[in-house]
Amino acid sequence: MPGVSQVAKVNEFRPFEPHDDLGDLLPTQTGNAINGLGEAKARRPEVVFWAPDPADIAFGKVQRWFYKSNPSTPEETAERARRQAILDAPLPDLAPLPEDRAPAEWTAELDRFISAGQCEQVGVARMRPDWVFDHRQITYSNVIILAVQHNYDQLKSAPEKPASADVIHQYGRAAAVAKNVAGWIREQGWDAEAVTGPMAGKMLLIPPALECGFGELGKHGSLINPEFGSGFRLAAVLTDAPFATTPKRQFGIDEFCQSCRVCENACPPVAIAPDKQTVRGENKWYVDFDKCIPFFAENPGCAICIAVCPWSRPGVGLNLADKLARRAERLDAQP
Repeated sequence: MPGVSQVAKVNEFRPFEPHDDLGDLLPTQTGNAINGLGEAKARRPEVVFWAPDPADIAFGKVQRWFYKSNPSTPEETAERARRQAILDAPLPDLAPLPEDRAPAEWTAELDRFISAGQCEQVGVARMRPDWVFDHRQITYSNVIILAVQHNYDQLKSAPEKPASADVIHQYGRAAAVAKNVAGWIREQGWDAEAVTGPMAGKMLLIPPALECGFGELGKHGSLINPEFGSGFRLAAVLTDAPFATTPKRQFGIDEFCQSCRVCENACPPVAIAPDKQTVRGENKWYVDFDKCIPFFAENPGCAICIAVCPWSRPGVGLNLADKLARRAERLDAQP
């Protein structure tokens, strides 16, 4: 496999055993069951973590424990306060007359938010019911996906505090650009709603990001693209404004992940499986939620798997994509 060493490093976090206090808070219903692991029939997803009201979900006590067991640093507290101020800010009033533009022009206008440094990637997909959480409803026809890139120098410290602080900072950036895009659309006379993390809103964000060209799903359960690897966070904007969709993109990352074991070897609770599994009727990469979440809760959001992903290292992803493309061309040319 090009560009990646398969020599496994000694994992300093293994073996991992959950804290006794946390173990007592785990529900009898497994997270894997909530997520639909092993289910052959498609169904809508359910919120398993990061609920706006923890009392609404089985893992609500674990979600509360996350904050109790990880006292915030002054930097993290400041970042959370900045993000909350962004979330609390009202959107502009809806202009009385909707602006008339060609769909391609609407989508091209989104590049202004990249040029201004508010985000690093944008895409548009048609909204699909299977992306909406069970017992939620979305009537908008389009979803705009926005990505903000991590500071790799901070991310690579995962699961230590610098990485955690950058996660909070990037979620704040993602919330800001989502609110700004929604506000701009409303000023053009079209209704729009921002969907921001980490608290689960109405919908999943990874499936529409895959659909609108942000990359492919990696073995670690997160998106991978050549530009940013897995080192980015997502937000969304829902609207009926007639945006043109952006195309799905594939780079050979899925095949790459089948051979690469870097995130597998780095995962402290051994939650990353070597093979794809069936989840709500789809064969896909899946991270064992019940193994992952205790370490995640004890270690400021973890993020080890996306930090060690070979695609996340600055300058590496585009080279890997180029090598994979040349390899595919050679294979296609063979008789």
